[in-house]
Amino acid sequence: MAGSLLVHLFLLILFAPSLRAATNATAVVSRIAFGSCANQSAPQPVWEAIVGFDPQVFIWLGDNVYGDNKRPFRVFGRERTVGPWRNVPRFYPATEEELRGKYELAKANPGYAKLRERARVIGTWDDHDYGLNDAGKEYSGKEFSQRLLLDFLDEAEDSSRRKQAGVYASYMFGPEGKRVKVIMLDTRYHREPLLSDGTILGDPQWQWLERELHGPPSEMTIIGSSIQVVSNLSATTGPLFYVESWARFPRERERLFRLIDSSKRNGVLFISGDVHFGEIARFDCGAQYPLYDITSSGLTQSVENSVPAVLQSVMRLLAWLTPTPMRVFSPNCRHKSCSYGQPNFGAIEIDWNAVPSWVKIELRDLQGNSVDGVEFPISELKPSNAHANKKEGHSFEAHCSLETELSWLVRYRLALLFFGTIAVFVVVLVLLVIACCSATKMFTRKCKMA
Repeated sequence: MAGSLLVHLFLLILFAPSLRAATNATAVVSRIAFGSCANQSAPQPVWEAIVGFDPQVFIWLGDNVYGDNKRPFRVFGRERTVGPWRNVPRFYPATEEELRGKYELAKANPGYAKLRERARVIGTWDDHDYGLNDAGKEYSGKEFSQRLLLDFLDEAEDSSRRKQAGVYASYMFGPEGKRVKVIMLDTRYHREPLLSDGTILGDPQWQWLERELHGPPSEMTIIGSSIQVVSNLSATTGPLFYVESWARFPRERERLFRLIDSSKRNGVLFISGDVHFGEIARFDCGAQYPLYDITSSGLTQSVENSVPAVLQSVMRLLAWLTPTPMRVFSPNCRHKSCSYGQPNFGAIEIDWNAVPSWVKIELRDLQGNSVDGVEFPISELKPSNAHANKKEGHSFEAHCSLETELSWLVRYRLALLFFGTIAVFVVVLVLLVIACCSATKMFTRKCKMA
């Protein structure tokens, strides 16, 4: 008898993580964490805060490792990676063995290992774990990259994700009346070149997504996209710099909004990553209820940490000056810009016992403190004729005006400020040179007269 008990105890310990993952499908899920952009070679203190939040599900939104390789930033020399004389790309792919080693390093992180013991971990990829910066369907190493990502996520060997072209997937959590559906998109495997306005998902994934949205109902439907869906940062930061987003494929984004609208599905919201800062955006003219996009980026990589500490306040000022009509501004924001440029993660809490049920969505810092957030009744995310009428009457204009619809001066004010500052600097420099030359001539004349 004692021996039998020991065997059962051993099996329970051995399979505890998988048992927890299995029960998550029917247990009520009220806490979900998500994040992106985690450099496996960098310190990762964020896991302590995520474990402290105690999520039942954690969602990877891409750049789960930085698998590709990067050459030094060089304007001159034999290998020039930036500037008008660039002769080699700055990023180049890792080998399969290199990528496997990076995943192993990430998976061995003690903080992440603790999270895996306590929560169900699911996810998708973005470009750096796909294999190459900004890569799409043309990337030749995507098949072994897919296999390594699914190994990292502990995907079953007989999973359909191992047999399909791409890593898209869906999950249903919770009992009837408290269901949360999570749809993970693959924005890499089939994506056509930037500026092509071609497809992001590809026909098979579009057909799959349509079936998922028209499938069994759920109180909430979380769509995970590695790149931003609602915000179009490039429209207001160009020509200074550009980032990837659904808005750079306008026909695809419009198709996505139309599909959600026609499906009449309740509770849809987006979560995204990629951009190395966090924000909450909202679009009120895409469906019959507001479409939120909560961007959490990154777990280790962030725009403010990429510059010296003395320049971080400048980065916050620029974030505030950048026109963002889709961003949600609220008293809950830590900074006036309502964006957060330090490491962060996303946290979703659902109060199923409230009447009506409420959802609170936050961005949290390394200490687990909220830096931005919104909360509302889940019933707000339901198709409504009243919302449609208000939308037609422009009552939601603050979150209906696309970045591309802004006036020219507003849309390009960041670029105008940048180039204007350079022009002023050049003019001042020229005037100083002229003044110095004039003073030198006068001094020379006086010396000759003396």
